[in-house]
Amino acid sequence: MDIYKKIINTKPRYPEGFDSDLKSLTKHLLRRDLSKRYGNLKNGSADIKEHRFFNSLSFEDLLQKKLKVPYKPDAKSLKETKGDWEKEKLVGSKTVKKSDDPFLDW
Repeated sequence: MDIYKKIINTKPRYPEGFDSDLKSLTKHLLRRDLSKRYGNLKNGSADIKEHRFFNSLSFEDLLQKKLKVPYKPDAKSLKETKGDWEKEKLVGSKTVKKSDDPFLDW
């Protein structure tokens, strides 16, 4: 119950340089009063979509996957290596002869 009270009674702190439009949207989404919280009002999710933070975003283009990605990592820098599971899956395992396989009849 103490954690709940701290969540309810503590105002979020925003780092210096935090975008003012994003801060406004966050405040609207985190309102304690449900009758004033974005997403819970008469217009539902439309209130969120129409917030000034999303002014430069076309939700229609987003749904149709027409938007360009803001960052695309260089795939050449990624190395394909065996994962830990691949390395360790055979450690301690023994090959079972077909005649000794307990799951043969399954």
